[in-house]
Amino acid sequence: MKKRTALLAVPAALLLALVPSSASAYPNPGTVTGSVVVHDPTMIRTPAGRYLLYATGGGLAHRTSTDRTAFTAGADAFTTRPGWWSSYATEAWAPDISYHGGKYLMYYAVSTFGENTSAIGLAGSTTGLPGSWTDYGIVYTSTAGSDYNAIDPNLFVDDDGTWWLSFGSWWTGIKMIRIDPSTGKQYAGDTRRYSLASRPTGSKAVEAPYIVKRGGFYYLFASYDVCCQGAGSTYKVKVGRATSVTGPYYDRNGVALMNNGGTPVLESHGRVVGPGGQSVLHDVDGDLIVYHYYDGNDNGTPKLGINLLSWSTGWPVAY
Repeated sequence: MKKRTALLAVPAALLLALVPSSASAYPNPGTVTGSVVVHDPTMIRTPAGRYLLYATGGGLAHRTSTDRTAFTAGADAFTTRPGWWSSYATEAWAPDISYHGGKYLMYYAVSTFGENTSAIGLAGSTTGLPGSWTDYGIVYTSTAGSDYNAIDPNLFVDDDGTWWLSFGSWWTGIKMIRIDPSTGKQYAGDTRRYSLASRPTGSKAVEAPYIVKRGGFYYLFASYDVCCQGAGSTYKVKVGRATSVTGPYYDRNGVALMNNGGTPVLESHGRVVGPGGQSVLHDVDGDLIVYHYYDGNDNGTPKLGINLLSWSTGWPVAY
C-alpha cells in the first residue's frame, strides 16, 4: 500500500477520467504481505492504530496488521464455537465488525453453501481480539421456504441514531431490517423486511451488501455474479445510491437496483479475478474498499485486496 498519500492529491478531473470504461481501467490491489489468504474480509482500525481483520472460515478467521500492509494470522474469533451453529453449519461466514458504545460488535452468518437454511448471529467484545468475543445468539434466520437468504450481514448506523442491518444472497436479493441498539437484534417497533436490490430476470446472483453514507446519499455496495470458483469466478462489485436508507437505490444510469441495476466499482482484470465480498473502512487517509479476489497467477487462491476510494464524482471510484 505505497504512495497512498500522494494518490489523495490527484486532481478531481483526472479522477473523473479514471472512472473505468474497460476492465483494464480497474486498479490493482494495493500491496499487502504476510497472511493474506482471506475470503469476505471485514476490517477495523483500533484507537491505537492496529488493524483487526476477520473473514470467512472456521470460528471466523483473524488477521492483524500495524501498517495495513503486513498481515499476521491469529486465532479464530471463537476458540469454542457456539452450540447453536450446529443447526446450520459448522463454520461461520462473512463477518461484519464495527464499534459502538465502547464495544466491538460482529455480525456473522452460519449457513451451508448454496442453501438458505441460514442464520445471522451477533457477538460483542471490549477488545475485538480473538478469544474475547461473547456470543449473543441468533439475530435473524431464513429457511428452505424463504425467498431470501439470511447471510452476509452489514450493520449501518444512521445520523439520527437508528440502526439497520442489511443482508442477503441470491433468491430475491438484498434485504434490510431495523435493529434495536439496546439489543443488537430486530427492533420490535418495526418488523418489516425491506428489499433493496434484486435481479428479477436472468441470474439471481447479488449478495454481500455494505452501506455507507456520503454527501447526503446512502450508497449500497454489493457483490454480483458468482464467487468461490477460483480463477473461474465472475464476482464483481457494483453500487447504487439512494436518498433514504431503505431505498429505492439507483445506479449511475438511473436503473433501479431492484431491477438488475448497479454501477461497477471493481471487476476482473489481469490476475485479479472475481473481486467481491467487500466492506468499506473509513481510515485516516480516506475510505478503503476491503475485499477478496482470486489470484489468476496463483491457481485462483483467494487473497486480500485493499484500495482507496474517491468520491469526487459523486460515485465511489477505486484507485
